Amino acid sequence: MRTLNLAVDEARQRFADAVVARLATVGPAGRPHLVPVTFAVDGDRIYTAVDAKPKTTANLRRLRNIAGNPHVALLADHYSANWDDLWWVRADGTASILDRPVDMAGPLQLLAARYPQYRASTPAGPVISIQVERWSGWAAAAR
Repeated sequence: MRTLNLAVDEARQRFADAVVARLATVGPAGRPHLVPVTFAVDGDRIYTAVDAKPKTTANLRRLRNIAGNPHVALLADHYSANWDDLWWVRADGTASILDRPVDMAGPLQLLAARYPQYRASTPAGPVISIQVERWSGWAAAAR
């Protein structure tokens, strides 16, 4: 199996093409917290929103973690029984919380363009905005 580290542009594109990613934040005790998220990529910025799916609380751990430590990582990957098709991309960056309607409008439009579910039911927000500082990735073989 041939492997390669992905160039930034290819890593960004593979990430943008993925349907779901995992968002990693760090809590006050230094423990990682990982959740799957839908997202939209705009250059070196990634947006994900708190949607209307039932949650036990609006005071989500990911939001509390970001408020205490804005450094996050997102991971998108592709698994296949054919290991020649494997790849992963990680985006490391700094997150901020957008909760004003004027700030959320653009990101919510990007999310709705990607996910038909968001066209039917706009996420209430807030929106997490991540400024990517480093793209990294690996693939078993070039596309």
